[in-house]
Amino acid sequence: MVKSDNILDKVAAHVTAILNSELDGSYVYHNLKHTLYVVNSAQEIMADMPIDAQSKELVLVAAWFHDVGYVSMIQEHEKQSCLMAVNYLTKANYGSENIDTICKLIMATERYYVPTTELEKIIRDADWSHLGKKNYPELAELLKVEIKSTTAKDLSETEWRNANINLFRNEHRFYTDYAQKNWQERKNKNLRRLIKKKKADKKLVRKEKLKAALKSESPDRGIQTLYRVTLRNHIKLSDIADTKANILLSVNAIIISLVLSNLIPKLDNPSNDYLIYPTLIFVIFSIVSMVLSISATRPNITSGEFDMKDVKAKKVNLLFFGNFHMMALKDYQFAIKDMLGDKDYIYESLTKDLYFLGVVLARKYKILRVTYTIFMIGMITSVIVFFVAFKYLGPERLLVVPELIK
Repeated sequence: MVKSDNILDKVAAHVTAILNSELDGSYVYHNLKHTLYVVNSAQEIMADMPIDAQSKELVLVAAWFHDVGYVSMIQEHEKQSCLMAVNYLTKANYGSENIDTICKLIMATERYYVPTTELEKIIRDADWSHLGKKNYPELAELLKVEIKSTTAKDLSETEWRNANINLFRNEHRFYTDYAQKNWQERKNKNLRRLIKKKKADKKLVRKEKLKAALKSESPDRGIQTLYRVTLRNHIKLSDIADTKANILLSVNAIIISLVLSNLIPKLDNPSNDYLIYPTLIFVIFSIVSMVLSISATRPNITSGEFDMKDVKAKKVNLLFFGNFHMMALKDYQFAIKDMLGDKDYIYESLTKDLYFLGVVLARKYKILRVTYTIFMIGMITSVIVFFVAFKYLGPERLLVVPELIK
């Protein structure tokens, strides 16, 4: 008979060789790593228990052999593991009573088996110890991948999560005091994490359903883009028009200031009478340009009040502040609520907004065009008149030019 203190090393070497050479690579969970995990968990449990050396050895031998049957089959692999253990241990003269105990311990790892002896409880808790460990999510994912590759059963994330929640709640329990004391709390945390993800998935599903339901009622993306881009372009064009008007206003204000400070005082002198008409033309064109610039940017405020009859008749554009700034808040809120319930009314309001923005832009650009034309004509005419006045009417024109340049 093989000495008891030597059997574990030989069993470990034998099982390791089988799993490394004969086990299909599709078994990414039930492999040598899992076997070592179970062996170490069994040792961890028994280190805290008053158990004799022989019993410890039997549990560890069973832990080494418990999943070796995967090299031949998936269903009822425990029986194949038991058969392979019997063949090896019989040749090793390990003793029939010990071999029978080891077979019972291997069979105790079947999924729905309820352990009856202390040793069965130990190996069963060791086999399922990953449920109470921090790395459970990673191990569970490996098992899911293995199931898909070995059985072609492709479980969705929801199905897999529900299966694990059922396992935690209804199938599994820890039997040894050590496992209950050290692994149960982490198992509960893992279960809560699964439930939390399930609730999050349900919220996501409800959100997607709501989004799908609203999508059929919401405007097409092309329609949204049309209104958004067109409104943005109108606003940019309005800003450009205001900028142009402000430039003209500023330039003419500077011109008039220079004329008033430098040129007008010289008109008191009778010898400078020839400058009156050029200066007058210059000032008139500048003033007209300023007036037109102001007119282009001058805001127009409407009455800012409407009644509910206008809302019901869809005659008022609720999106423009000039139509509601005099209204009471509760009346405006009621009107907006009424509009939001009518998709056609929303489209009509947006269309009116675009239209009237376009009307305002057309007015601004027409006035600006006239203003720039007048400013250009005024500058050219003033320069020509000043030149003529200097050349034919002003005997002291050369002395006046430096003063104007200042």
